[in-house]
Parts: sequence; structure tokens; C-alpha cells
Amino acid sequence: MPKRGYHHGNLRQALVDAALTLITEKGPTGFTLSEAAKTAGVTPAAVYRHFEGREDLIAEAARQGYATFADLLEFAYNDGKPSALTAFLSTGRAYLAFANKYPGQYVAMFESGISIQRTPELHAVATRALGVMETAAHDLCQHVPENRRPPPQMFSAHIWAMSHGVVELFARNAPGTQSPFPPDDLLETGIGIYLRGLGLIELDA
Repeated sequence: MPKRGYHHGNLRQALVDAALTLITEKGPTGFTLSEAAKTAGVTPAAVYRHFEGREDLIAEAARQGYATFADLLEFAYNDGKPSALTAFLSTGRAYLAFANKYPGQYVAMFESGISIQRTPELHAVATRALGVMETAAHDLCQHVPENRRPPPQMFSAHIWAMSHGVVELFARNAPGTQSPFPPDDLLETGIGIYLRGLGLIELDA
């Protein structure tokens, strides 16, 4: 039987896909390069033709994840226009949807300990993704009186933290963390409380 990575004609991507499978099953530190190679159907030595080590492999998985994440956030933001509130809420929903659909990429991006500064390519795509959230926050902040207006970066960081918390506690089926409410509802109501405190909840969505 031919090696699966070579059969696909793209060994590098086969290794990334294998790493994502293992990250989903075991976490970012729960597998070795040899296991990634075995999952991809190639010899361990073949890994080093493309990646210097496990962190380089995870960094590429994170880069690809951020690219998908950025695309989803941009689509959600643009789909919510022209209402600043709807666009903002849409990016929050997109965050949760991404975590649900791409758990391996999500872990590689946010839980692997890999810095977005590791490579210029990773930094660029991560900056693009997080920039969408900041843009949505900036647009919405314009509806808050200047003396009560938080910096857009703080605004987006609050929603990011809330979204991440909902994902970690209630959207990953972790033992002992079952919620009587769906994760989407938790995030939606949490954002609503936050926006109400800023006087933004009355905006037409």
C-alpha cells in the first residue's frame, strides 16, 4: 500500500492534517512527530523534510487555522453590515462557530503555547483575524458617548475573553462543565449584558 502522504501528493499538508487529528484527540503536547508521521502514512524521517520539530508543525496548523478564522470573521462582519451592532454580534457568533467546527485548529491557535510572532506568515494572518474583531468593536464604539467609550482594543478583548470562556467551559464537552443553556445562548446573553452596560442594546440590530 502506498504511503498516504505521498499518495495524496502533498506530504506537508498530510502532516498538518495528521497533526490536527492528533491535537483534537490528545491535545497539542499529547503526540510526537513519529505519531504524526504514522497517522499521515509516512516514515518519521519524512517529517523533517518539511518541519524542524513538533512546534513548527503545530505553528503551521495554527497559521492555517487563523486563515480560516479570518475568512469567517470577515464574512460575518460584512454580512452584518450596515448595522454596527449586527456586524459586531455576528463576529462573536463566528468565533463560537469556528471553535465548534475546527477544534484542532482552535487548540493549535489558542492553547498550544505557540506565539503568533513565531513566523511572519503566522503573525500576519493572526493580525488580520484579530483586526476584524477590533474593527467591529471600533464601529460599535462610535455609538457610545466619548466620555464613556472604551478603547476598541479593550472592547474587542472583553468579547474575545467572553467568547473564549464560553468555548472552554461549555462548548468543548469537558467533564463536569455541563451548562443548562446552549453555548450560543450563553454568549449571546453575555454580550447583551455587556452592551447594555454601555448603552448600546437599544441599537437596531
